[in-house]
Amino acid sequence: MGTIVNVGAIAVGGLGGMLLGKYLKQSTQELLMKINGVCVLFLAISGSMESMLHGSFSMMLIVSLAIGAIVGDWIDIEGWLERFGAWLKQKSGNAKNKLFMEGFVTTTLTVCIGAMAIVGAIQDGVFHDPSTLYAKSLLDFIIVFVLSASLDVGCVFSAIPVGLLQGTITVLSSFLVFLLADGALDNLSVVGNVLIFCVGVNLIWPKTIKVANLLPALLIALFL
Repeated sequence: MGTIVNVGAIAVGGLGGMLLGKYLKQSTQELLMKINGVCVLFLAISGSMESMLHGSFSMMLIVSLAIGAIVGDWIDIEGWLERFGAWLKQKSGNAKNKLFMEGFVTTTLTVCIGAMAIVGAIQDGVFHDPSTLYAKSLLDFIIVFVLSASLDVGCVFSAIPVGLLQGTITVLSSFLVFLLADGALDNLSVVGNVLIFCVGVNLIWPKTIKVANLLPALLIALFL
């Protein structure tokens, strides 16, 4: 139920933001976009600092991001994500919507990256406890509501990768329960929040960092 509620919260939040966004002038939407970026930056900083107080993560962070960037750029994860977004754009009848791709990619990276998505899905599958995903649903509702006010309908479709990611983890949760160990969770939280920080940077200064190409850093952090 956790993933189902989360997907529903993203869809409802996105649609609500779209309705509100129509009544905002262009300058207001641009300002709102930058404010979104600032909020995401502060959320990422607070999340990473909370975990880093438990120990030293400097070497792990540098190694994870460096190796993750090399692997992710070689695979070109961002390219795959953009091609999937382009396919959705055509199939959903939004071919003329210039903001669709930016909204889809930005929102997907914001709501998919982070420890809550992975750990919450495992808890839901192993312990039948969806409470973490319920909390994430509320956060995602607010985030997507605000993002879709300026980035339009593409944000709503971020519910699809969230459903696929968290649903798959829930199904495979019995094999992934080791991720609930404190060390793995702390590493995941630190690296995940740094990636979310990069998403915030892109909201303020568009297309500065290919965040999707850094996703392998999460796997490297878990391995370490």
